[in-house]
Amino acid sequence: MEKIVVESLVKAPLEVVWDSYNNPQDIEQWNTASADWHTVNSKNDLRIGGQFSNRMEAKDGSMGFDFSGTYTEIVPDQKIAYSFGDRNAEILFKQQHDQQGRAILVQISFDPEDVYPVEQQRAGWQAILDNFAKYVETKNA
Repeated sequence: MEKIVVESLVKAPLEVVWDSYNNPQDIEQWNTASADWHTVNSKNDLRIGGQFSNRMEAKDGSMGFDFSGTYTEIVPDQKIAYSFGDRNAEILFKQQHDQQGRAILVQISFDPEDVYPVEQQRAGWQAILDNFAKYVETKNA
């Protein structure tokens, strides 16, 4: 099955985008697909073989899960790859130029799972990435 790809243009300097994507305190602020969920705890050991774990829960306490994985490749300010279960994901950070100057295109590609429809998976990951872009742009304003 082919990878699902989502992307968002973040209007902020690369170092702010990279740090906000990888800092656990920042992750807890932006890592949600909808307003009724939140990330209550984030741990991140950003190195090859290092692990990350984000505890995501419904705000009403009705359910939650840990999204975790192991880093397989890291190119500072450019690329992060990781495995989670038997799936893989890759995040690319690409310098772009827009009308206001510089921006970073963050592109995530990941292996779909076979429980939820592809469109639902794409929509969820896109919502999280859009939330990330809004958070960074507000933080950087």
